[in-house]
Amino acid sequence: MDTTNSANQDQRALWNGGAGRGWVEAQESLDRLFEPFEEVLVEAAAAKRAQRVLDIGCGTGSTTLAVARRLAQHGGGAVGIDISEPMIALARSRAESQAAPPRFICADAQTHPFEAATFDLIVSRFGMMFFDDAVGAFANLRRAAKRDGELELIAWRRPEENPFMTAAERAAAPFLPQIPQRRPDEPGQFAWANADRVRTILETAGWGSVAIEPLDVECTLPKHELDDYIARIGPLGRVLRETDERTRARIVDAVRSAFDAYVHGTELRFTAACWTIRGTARP
Repeated sequence: MDTTNSANQDQRALWNGGAGRGWVEAQESLDRLFEPFEEVLVEAAAAKRAQRVLDIGCGTGSTTLAVARRLAQHGGGAVGIDISEPMIALARSRAESQAAPPRFICADAQTHPFEAATFDLIVSRFGMMFFDDAVGAFANLRRAAKRDGELELIAWRRPEENPFMTAAERAAAPFLPQIPQRRPDEPGQFAWANADRVRTILETAGWGSVAIEPLDVECTLPKHELDDYIARIGPLGRVLRETDERTRARIVDAVRSAFDAYVHGTELRFTAACWTIRGTARP
């Protein structure tokens, strides 16, 4: 892990602790859940004829692996970077079976000393909202981009537009008042919900031609995976990891009904309200 500075200490602790382990445990389920967004980024890399792609906040590596598979057809390659040791360990393990494996770096993209002018495309699927200095992070990424290098990012819009994503913690709040509160503009899932703020961050960091457009995608989750999703992911999942098994089961039982509106037969369906964010490195 990159320990050369004190940046992002809260996020280091979070993603190298229970949050990171939760994502590793739920990797297969989450990959299926967010596969439509992965496809958007893979197609973007192909359309731009990218040769060197950096995936920031790559997590367990699904998007990086998919991009690398596509680029390998034309001699290209991909690199994934994430602050989480458990996630990167799984990503590296998954890459071993790939014919043209991507490289994975366990470090903070906010401060990592990338080789200058290396990447012609930088992508992220929900991985860039966790920097405590977003301008500094994207200035660092600007230096890693080639001349006219591009961004292709996907971020969540407002929590009010994504009720599925907050249903569990809202339903559990009467039982667990210690659930961490989401605060606008702080590092976290919805930190990039404000399009004006995102544009300011990127333009201040040296990116131009910034385009931010809504992206609404239908996602599905098998009904039998709901309990694991509640118990492992998000602010509620982090709290439940610290509770005893009996309490955890009681809370999951109480929260499950909050998802009734999303149940369709054997699966849950919801619309993910997101942004696609594009930009070009300024000279």
